[in-house]
Amino acid sequence: MSVVKINVLTVPAEQRESLEQRFAARAGAVESSDGFEWFELLRPLEGTDDYLVYTRWRSEEDFQNWMSGPMQAAHRGEGGGGDRPKPAATGSTLWSFEVVQQAAPKQG
Repeated sequence: MSVVKINVLTVPAEQRESLEQRFAARAGAVESSDGFEWFELLRPLEGTDDYLVYTRWRSEEDFQNWMSGPMQAAHRGEGGGGDRPKPAATGSTLWSFEVVQQAAPKQG
C-alpha cells in the first residue's frame, strides 16, 4: 500500500497568501516524480495557523528519492534564478503514515 506524508506548516496570517501563491507557482514540480500519487494543500479554517501539505507516494523509497533529488533542488532555488524569498512558514513538522485501508465513492 501507499505511504502518506503530511507536512504541517505553521503559517502566520500575514504569510498565508504568500504561501498559497508559492505553492501555485510550483504547480507541476512534484507531479512527474516517480511514485507520486497525490498532492493537496489544506488551508486551516479556524483555530490554528497550521497548513497541511498532503502527498501520497507509491512507497517510502519513492518519497525518499524525491526528497533527495527534485525536492532539494527546488528548495535551493535551482533553475529559478535571483534571490530566494524569506520562508512563509515559521515551523514545519513531517508526519508519516502507511495506508492500510481506503475507500472511494461507489459508481452507479
